[in-house]
Amino acid sequence: MKRIINLRPSRPLAVALGIVPFILILMLYSWGSDLRKAENERDKLLPSFTEIQKAVDRMAFTPSKRTGEYLLWQDTKSSLKRLLLGIVIAAMVGLVVGVLTGAIPLAGSHLGALTTVVSMVPPLALLPILFIVFGLGEVSKVVLIVIGITPFLIRDLDQRTRELPQEQLVKAQTLGGSSWQIILRVVLPQVMPRLMDAIRLSLGAAWLFLIAAEAIAATDGLGYRIFLVRRYLAMDVILPYVMWITTLAFLLDWSLIRVSKMIFPWYHTAK
Repeated sequence: MKRIINLRPSRPLAVALGIVPFILILMLYSWGSDLRKAENERDKLLPSFTEIQKAVDRMAFTPSKRTGEYLLWQDTKSSLKRLLLGIVIAAMVGLVVGVLTGAIPLAGSHLGALTTVVSMVPPLALLPILFIVFGLGEVSKVVLIVIGITPFLIRDLDQRTRELPQEQLVKAQTLGGSSWQIILRVVLPQVMPRLMDAIRLSLGAAWLFLIAAEAIAATDGLGYRIFLVRRYLAMDVILPYVMWITTLAFLLDWSLIRVSKMIFPWYHTAK
């Protein structure tokens, strides 16, 4: 008799098993909504699917009477611009500092302790300081994302650089490679795929910092809209926005995987 730990579902069965939990959640939500509506037709905590559909139509496909914009798409554009800019800056800083501290012992001794201390500071605790220093505009929101995920990227890439086989570095030195040639031609190509993985792992934190910054000081954005309508208990708007943020996060993660596999096929084959 096969042990359960050795059973592997077929592809169609795996897809079906993955869908089942979502169907159960939707059924449970519908049941709960119907119960609350039976007690109070004006209940806002669990809006019906019809109410959610109307809210989506209002936010995404009906121009705002005040601005003429489609609010969901405008909020999405603003949030993604802040998020992507913060991630790109963090990735550049994380790559440079992480590789230098991992490959050059002097740099590691000089910056390692500072990076460790900075990574222990709760980024959200710095938000008031960022607003004071950079104002309430776009810069403070982007800087919060950078501060929030850069230390993680640095420490991850530093560790990855230190784990590279010493034999490769010794051979490169034997062949006459300078320190910078070794970093650029031996270290960097092997660390780049790990950078993609580290960015994927930091996406959740980046979204958290973005939503927090937008909730406190913004005039548009996904986080701004959620916290704006919460005062009206508009769950018919909040729930679609949360689901949309989740979808965007999934698509970003999926895109990073595809790009990584396309650029670094050898890395994924080895894994």
